[in-house]
Amino acid sequence: MRRVFAFSILLTVGAAALHAQTESPYASSADFAKYAMKLREQALLKVEPQVFVPTASRTSTARYPWKINIVTTVFWIGEQPTANNPVPNVRSAWDANWTSNYGGFDTPDPTQRRKGDYIPASFTPRQNPFYCALPYNDVTHGQFKPEAALVIPWFRQAYNGPGQSVCWHRWIAIRKGNRTAYAQWEDCGPFRTDHFQYVFQNERPKPNLNRGAGLDVSPAVRDYLGLAPTDVTDWQFVEVRDVAPGPWRKYGDNNHFVIAARQNEQRIAKDTTEKDKAKK
Repeated sequence: MRRVFAFSILLTVGAAALHAQTESPYASSADFAKYAMKLREQALLKVEPQVFVPTASRTSTARYPWKINIVTTVFWIGEQPTANNPVPNVRSAWDANWTSNYGGFDTPDPTQRRKGDYIPASFTPRQNPFYCALPYNDVTHGQFKPEAALVIPWFRQAYNGPGQSVCWHRWIAIRKGNRTAYAQWEDCGPFRTDHFQYVFQNERPKPNLNRGAGLDVSPAVRDYLGLAPTDVTDWQFVEVRDVAPGPWRKYGDNNHFVIAARQNEQRIAKDTTEKDKAKK
């Protein structure tokens, strides 16, 4: 159904582009190609993605089904390349200065981490230590991929301008046994950045060097869930309002809960200052 719907959209865009060609002020074929691509992007942004919504009364996270029995591996900010991880993690798919913005090397050594709040012992991270990677990037060469508006369920609500990722900082729940951690989507992998059929639809992860891993998690997630270096978990996307209280709410300039707390403190300080001025 989605393919038919997408095909009809592309036909509409194609017709519009043909009509525009007869009336277009663009002299060269290159200029017209850019004009046609702009029309196509405008049409895609108007598409309401189809999402799974169960008929039974459940929490809002039910719109995002669980991905079950996903091979899960551990990665960390500042990680150097290895045979099974050929891409270094000093930068992410969306942050060229990931290590410095985080505040340093997120050591995976359990003896060098604080057990109470799951952060490195040597510094307080400036970003959420509960992070993950999934094998899809919605942006390439500074522009949205053609399918992004069609396959990402929250695309329209989160759209904030051309080429500004709507996946970056998104929350997921990760479940192992009777424990569930929450993490923010901060990088792309393992191995792939194009597998939207798995990340947003019903396909399984593709085979790779790490036993078909479909999720990378940070040392903080590993320690909270008690994971082995290669393990199996379940995961699902969640809205910010559905993120349960826990250590994943404590740190990070990218953390919605930290941002909200700071804004609240600023409002209180402003109100207090205004009341003090009114008394004088």
